[in-house]
Amino acid sequence: MTRWSVAGNTKDGSSFDLIVVGGGPGGYVGAIRAAQLGMKVACVEADKLGGVCLNIGCIPTKALLTSALAVNQLAHASGHGIEVKDYTVSLGPAQERSRSVAKQLNRGVGGLFKKNKVTHIEGFGRLAGDGAVEVESEDGGKKTYRAGHILLATGSRPRSLPFLQIDGERIWSSDHALFQKEAPKSLGIVGAGAIGMEFADIFDAFGSEVTIIEALDRVLPVEDADVSAHVHKVFKKRGMRILAGARLKSSEPTDSGVRLVLNNSDGEEETLEFDRVLSAVGRLPNTEDLGLDEVGVAVGEDGSIEIDERMQTTVKGVYAVGDCAGGPLLAHKASHEGIVCVEHIAGEGHGGVDYRNIPACTYCHPEVASVGLTEEQAKEEGYDIEVGKFPWVGNGRALAAGDADGFIKVIRDRRYSEVLGAHIVGPHATELIAEFVVGRHLETTAEEMEKAIHPHPTLSEAVAEAALASLGRAIHI
Repeated sequence: MTRWSVAGNTKDGSSFDLIVVGGGPGGYVGAIRAAQLGMKVACVEADKLGGVCLNIGCIPTKALLTSALAVNQLAHASGHGIEVKDYTVSLGPAQERSRSVAKQLNRGVGGLFKKNKVTHIEGFGRLAGDGAVEVESEDGGKKTYRAGHILLATGSRPRSLPFLQIDGERIWSSDHALFQKEAPKSLGIVGAGAIGMEFADIFDAFGSEVTIIEALDRVLPVEDADVSAHVHKVFKKRGMRILAGARLKSSEPTDSGVRLVLNNSDGEEETLEFDRVLSAVGRLPNTEDLGLDEVGVAVGEDGSIEIDERMQTTVKGVYAVGDCAGGPLLAHKASHEGIVCVEHIAGEGHGGVDYRNIPACTYCHPEVASVGLTEEQAKEEGYDIEVGKFPWVGNGRALAAGDADGFIKVIRDRRYSEVLGAHIVGPHATELIAEFVVGRHLETTAEEMEKAIHPHPTLSEAVAEAALASLGRAIHI
């Protein structure tokens, strides 16, 4: 038995080396890795394994976005010699397909637990002190389990605004939007971050008149300004109305939908009516009723659990990863934290989490992906930079695919030629960004990105061309 084990003390199945509370991408990945390292592991999950991401987030949303892209591609099918006449689109079948994809992956997590001998305990878990976790089942029954280490991975939930309360009927969260079988005639989306822009893409494709309302001065406000401007232009061209710099004041139900009152970017009051409204204004950590106060686990002002570089909370033996431990609220960040945490517990000494090298992805069309600093951030941090942009119209594969809208932007430090940031808008951006993530992890230079031979004809050639552009010597523009 490993040195951290308490599991050998009992034979009733109530003691483990590690108990993970939460079966999302942070929790289930951490549980599997811990089991691989020889720990006896239990994962407590009251709902479906895979968490929000797999069941009502990342995966089903991407399935719907794939359907939306297929709908939009029909408009250009004639250029491929395909004549499509009198077709109709329906959100229902696409929604059903998205659920089937989520269900398949949910079963897959259960299979991985069996393969790695991770015990799935169904119920709601909360800390009970001294290495104990109390699990409350759906029928109200309670049972206590013990472990030498406890990992909290309880995720997050959609946030309501005081003047835009989510009710699931007229005013949706992203959770509710995923289960709609019909697209409303008109849809107001409050919030132009990744979630808002992805659902704008989906509902626009399936026939809704979409209006996007964003309090900050641009869509995708955390992305590079050039990327935001490009996506704004594309969505506007598709017929969506975008109100950036608009402050929502109130909402009220009407006979058929919702009435919103806002101050637009000119400071003028404007009243808008929609059949439905989607609130996409961020998420809150699920840290209530976990017994945190009772055992002394500290939380920040935003409600997220405070952790150190090894994901340990202020209580020894209690750890936290993913959304409940603060941003960025990304599934891949949660999974990586889970692995880092359990490898430290096991004494493997994992290198940690490089929070400055976490990629961000938005899966609308055109896709958006980024890693590192924006141009504005690099300047604010005092770097002497050179910026290179390579447009997709200079890439043969993109032109052949009929998807040459957008660009790759590379920001490098002149002194050491370090790639400070990379920003992609266009075809398969969310796949291509990984090349920059690996490059930055290996402390590559722009010259090294270009010297690595990229196959032709591919989209990846544009990565090398963008690196060359940051050096002032792109070939194909």
